[in-house]
Amino acid sequence: MQNCIIIIIFWLVLTLLLFIGGQAEVPAIIVFGDSSVDPGNNNFIPTIARSNFKPYGRDFSGGRPTGRFSNGRIPTDFLSEAFHLKPSIPAYLDPAYNISDFATGVSFASAGSGYDNATSDVLSVIPLWKELEYYKEYQSKIRSHLGNAKADNIISEALYAISIGTNDFLENYYTIPGGRRSQFSIGQYQDFLVDIAGSFVRELHGLGARKISLGGLAPMGCLPLERATNIMFHNDCVQSYNDLAMEFNGKLKALTTKLSKQLLDEVELVFSNPYNIFMDIIRNPSSYGFEVASVGCCATGLFEMGYACNQNNPFTCQDANKYVFWDAFHPTEKTNCIVADYLMKNVLSKFLS
Repeated sequence: MQNCIIIIIFWLVLTLLLFIGGQAEVPAIIVFGDSSVDPGNNNFIPTIARSNFKPYGRDFSGGRPTGRFSNGRIPTDFLSEAFHLKPSIPAYLDPAYNISDFATGVSFASAGSGYDNATSDVLSVIPLWKELEYYKEYQSKIRSHLGNAKADNIISEALYAISIGTNDFLENYYTIPGGRRSQFSIGQYQDFLVDIAGSFVRELHGLGARKISLGGLAPMGCLPLERATNIMFHNDCVQSYNDLAMEFNGKLKALTTKLSKQLLDEVELVFSNPYNIFMDIIRNPSSYGFEVASVGCCATGLFEMGYACNQNNPFTCQDANKYVFWDAFHPTEKTNCIVADYLMKNVLSKFLS
């Protein structure tokens, strides 16, 4: 994690210099999405999609499981620190935090969720529309807490980060018999999801958001769970899933271009694509200080996530920093840090000026 510490110091210094120079700053990061950015909202709803138990969080501050699907922090935590805010973004449903904590950042994300409402039904998690309802509730609370003027500044200057979509394909379309696959071709389903993404961004804009990052998909065919079942191709990445991720990312990027033109200068909308950096880590792990990229650290690293990844499993690795993945579906804190740094340097740094 030494490289991540150096990266964090770099962004803190840069942000401080910009602040001293009178440049605009991002006062908060507001997050929507799935397990890639859920810091623990699922702890407080009736679902099996949870990770608020050890060994999850063993490398988080205090060694405590928070509900993050990792051994430590997730990408939006690192982004928060890069913007000189707090080192981790709290979950909106966590009663340990209040509106003053949420004034500099909050996550409404729910592990297992997707653009499609049917996806959230699979594991009984918070659908995207409900995440937005929580955000409306947050707006009301922040106005009561800070007054309209300060609240309006936070709402308009905050960075809105959206990271969602993988579950729509892997937990829904390709998994549920007689579901979306019987209604849509894969191309049609992508378009269906893109339409939902567009409506979501427009509604956010209507609520006052002006700085929005729409996240793309990682190479989901390289998740350990998918590789473990790809026996015919010697447990290599599932190329069809990776091709799908790239195709969908292309449509999301086109969406951001379209919406930017429609909304003119009223919004700064960017596409944050993690695919290339993630694939480079997987294909060249040693270049990033990793030793294992095909399986996760927890348990056998082949199939386990959530409750199957428990502290009593004797196969769990000792040093998660050697692994790209923490469990069969989610990256380690070290990977999250590298991906967040890449997105910060190549996409999100524009919001520092």
